[in-house]
Amino acid sequence: MRFVKVQTFDQWRTEARRLLLSDVPPEQVAWMADDEQLSLFDSHGDAELPVTQAAFTVPKAFLELAKIIACHRIGTRWSLLYRTLWRLMHGERHLLQITTDQDVDALMSMRKAVTRDVHKMKAFVRFRKVIDSDGREVYVAWHRPDHRIVRLAAPFFSRRFSGMNWSILTPDESVTWDQTSLQYGPGVPVSDAPDDDALEELWKTYYASIFNPARVKVDTMKREMPVRHWPTLPETSLIADLLHTAPERVAAMVDQNEGFAETAMHYMPERIDLESLRAAVVDCQACDLHQHATQPVFGEGPPDARIVLVGEQPGDREDLDGRPFVGPAGKLLDEALSQAGIRRGDVYLTNVVKHFKFTEPPTSRGKRRLHQKPNAREVFACRPWLEAELMLIQPIAILCLGATPSQALFGRDFQVSKHRGEIRATDWCDRTMATWHPAAILRMPDQHRRTEMQQQLVADLTRIHPTRPPT
Repeated sequence: MRFVKVQTFDQWRTEARRLLLSDVPPEQVAWMADDEQLSLFDSHGDAELPVTQAAFTVPKAFLELAKIIACHRIGTRWSLLYRTLWRLMHGERHLLQITTDQDVDALMSMRKAVTRDVHKMKAFVRFRKVIDSDGREVYVAWHRPDHRIVRLAAPFFSRRFSGMNWSILTPDESVTWDQTSLQYGPGVPVSDAPDDDALEELWKTYYASIFNPARVKVDTMKREMPVRHWPTLPETSLIADLLHTAPERVAAMVDQNEGFAETAMHYMPERIDLESLRAAVVDCQACDLHQHATQPVFGEGPPDARIVLVGEQPGDREDLDGRPFVGPAGKLLDEALSQAGIRRGDVYLTNVVKHFKFTEPPTSRGKRRLHQKPNAREVFACRPWLEAELMLIQPIAILCLGATPSQALFGRDFQVSKHRGEIRATDWCDRTMATWHPAAILRMPDQHRRTEMQQQLVADLTRIHPTRPPT
């Protein structure tokens, strides 16, 4: 038995490579937890295995998955990863596609736990302003994640708060941003975080103003915002009073005839997975589009797809069939995918808005209903469905088809005509791009321009493909 102790993904990758090249099966390796000590009679794997320059190819999807699993806190993560790697290299090349496999199922559950923890870190981190020894403003936050996710979440904060100096402290590891680069350091206790300041009072005022008493679900709130995070969230000190006065505030809102900005979050299932979401979207009434559409059209494709294509909304054919991109625009997209060397079955297809918005033609008998662009309210109401899909799939690349999905992910000022083909990082993916919607190409009256746009769509699909480096 070889005993191997590692703490990081890079260390595990080095040791796993040496073990694999030495043909050491998983049952002969004991991967030790960070705080375990070798006994007098345990052997060290490092001294027994030679360093070799031999090469082998590991599926990229596994390496990307392993980087996430390495952040999980469970001690068995290293042995599970090595056992999976061994199987991949010994005749089970497509193992990760077998979702019913016990090891694969465990890996996917761990990935979901880590990515959910990253999502909560993005939601729950609150910065406090402090003045450092040089008189500069620095923003500091303390957070206690469930897993070792600092390096997964830090790039998001560097993009979101690029113009300020900040540090995020956690018990495991800390990260500092100086507006140029991320620097990582050891973890610190909560006692090292700064005390309350004026920014907290400002945040409390804002939170109280957006608190909607008509949508209060205490159990859901505690599940999505666990009580263990409350000490570092200034707004939680207001919750008791806000809940106490909620009935009176609801009555006042009704008296004033105020409308509630409902979103799809109200219809989210208890268990978040693609099948549960697909079943729950049938009951969604977050906006008025459900009243006239035949049915909602949810996303379609493999749950571990590396590419997600996001359109605006289903069309006439999609509304009738209940599947995305099956009408004329879908056929054009299929042609473009084929020309780009991408199989439709390998990508996940979805839309920002799940119900068809349309107007009837002057004489409707036998004629296709006319597409109508969804407004900002409808996009906002439906957005949680798309966010849940992206959170679960964790794609390597996202391609926004048209203005509506592009503005949903990049911001309302984004213009496809100016920024088409640019690869940018978003909250959901580091490789996100916007291109023409196939329907816009079909509607282009100028044949020369239509051909040019179709060629650009193919070029953008080719460039966003995750196996091809950006140019």
